[in-house]
Amino acid sequence: MTKPAVAAESLVALGATERRLDAYANYEIALGTLRISRALPVKGRRLIGPWCFLDRFGPLSFTEGMPMDVAPHPHMGLQTVTWLLDGEVVHDDSLGQEAILRPGGVNVMTSGHAIAHAERTPADNSGRLNGVQLWTALLDRDRHRAASFQHVTAVPVLEPRGGIVRVFSGGLAETVSPAEHFSDLVGADLQIHRDETLEIPLRRDFEYGILVLTGDCHLDGQPLRERVLYYLGMQRTEAAFASHGGARLLLVGGPPFPEAILMWWNFVARTPDEISEARDDWERGLRFGDVTAYKGSRLAAPELVRLARPNPVS
Repeated sequence: MTKPAVAAESLVALGATERRLDAYANYEIALGTLRISRALPVKGRRLIGPWCFLDRFGPLSFTEGMPMDVAPHPHMGLQTVTWLLDGEVVHDDSLGQEAILRPGGVNVMTSGHAIAHAERTPADNSGRLNGVQLWTALLDRDRHRAASFQHVTAVPVLEPRGGIVRVFSGGLAETVSPAEHFSDLVGADLQIHRDETLEIPLRRDFEYGILVLTGDCHLDGQPLRERVLYYLGMQRTEAAFASHGGARLLLVGGPPFPEAILMWWNFVARTPDEISEARDDWERGLRFGDVTAYKGSRLAAPELVRLARPNPVS
């Protein structure tokens, strides 16, 4: 029997060994009524450290309904990281875990070999939604581990001159997030005060990416725009971000990822056969488990021959 083709994307590390400041416009997609601005992956710029996926949602205000309502869907070979600037998100998974995420905390779900989960706006909400969803690829040694979920209610906060730094993943300036990761990395929210410059230390062996979340700022004398991913390369020991009216930035980084990966829909794998098997297991109700707390149907997997966009809020 002929095996079906798998239209997966091959993702490799950026790995620029020099300093640079490259700009890559995000592209817009819709998840129901929720507009998503996708920063990673982009053509030619696939992984920044272990970070393989980055979506920006909001800011938005609403008076009724659930702008976020992502039905149960599967994951393997990755970690999901959810960080909010405003609003609330409820996480439910096939391990029976439930958590309401609010600004200042972080949700990290390690899919390992297999997990399913759902995310939605809670009935009791502030009427606002603003945040990011990221994935990290798991190294081959870690990608078959048991699934787990971690809800951190408050991440470490630094207050250097010029702003506020919230470290939600990895470490920065000797401050380490309690979120569990399996690769060397950093994920941080940088807030720059009005008419100030925020300087942060960086590691020469890390490559970095920056996404403006709100406001105006400059780096290396160049203005940075919203809805654009900026790749900083390596060999930097510091970065100084200046703002006139105040700004918030997302910083991600890590050593260039040493392995090539395949990404299709919500799966990170190494071979097309692994993706095909995972899809079959999900469709047959095997391996990933049920999200019993979610009232409604789960998501069906796309066809293998179609390049499946990863689930934007995942």
